[in-house]
Amino acid sequence: MPEGGPPPPLATLRDVAVTRRGVRLIDGLDLDLPACGITALMGPNGAGKSLTLRLVAGLIAPEAGRVELLPEVRDRVSLVFQKPVLLRRSLRANLDHALAVHGVRRRDRSARIAGLLARGGLGDLAARPARQLSGGEQQRVAMMRALAAEPRLLLLDEPTASLDPQATAAIERLVLDAAAEGLSVVLVTHDAGQARRLADRVGLLHRGRLAESAPADRFFEAPASEEGRAYLAGRLLI
Repeated sequence: MPEGGPPPPLATLRDVAVTRRGVRLIDGLDLDLPACGITALMGPNGAGKSLTLRLVAGLIAPEAGRVELLPEVRDRVSLVFQKPVLLRRSLRANLDHALAVHGVRRRDRSARIAGLLARGGLGDLAARPARQLSGGEQQRVAMMRALAAEPRLLLLDEPTASLDPQATAAIERLVLDAAAEGLSVVLVTHDAGQARRLADRVGLLHRGRLAESAPADRFFEAPASEEGRAYLAGRLLI
């Protein structure tokens, strides 16, 4: 890499393919995830956005092609799903469990939990059963649990779907804060307004391939691909 050049991507997907029940869902996908900032993955339903996150997270393996992460990133990837999956424990106990899984010593967890609760604005709810919280509060718990691992790469699969504006704003603040701290964030979203507010780059997926990748302002002002123009115009991508 030339001196002063951009850092290498944290994750690289090359000619990746995934087939389910005879249908090619990811079809020769090439994608680079940058070392920092927020990348919005957009596209119609079935484009392969959520599958792409699972490939990067190592939850599924490609049947063709390769998914490569920098060595220092491989154990520092966190994924937040659209619907939070929380333990039948208190909010505090959910965070304590996450820290324990990531090898944080018991004596160090209390301070770490306090910091996470403050970050998520959840301190007053620490003793509440996590599954009795509102949808927006549960998603903030899921975010805090993901951040407890001190990830380098944070993957978010439509984290504000079905949330009200206030809860959405709280999640978006956490996303922006994470990126400001140097994390690389990949956000799957159908919400063009959200991508405009948050994203530095946009990757548009269609039929399991990358149709366009561009800085967010360029994509929204003058998409280079026919797929991008159709998507932003609200036309069906078939």
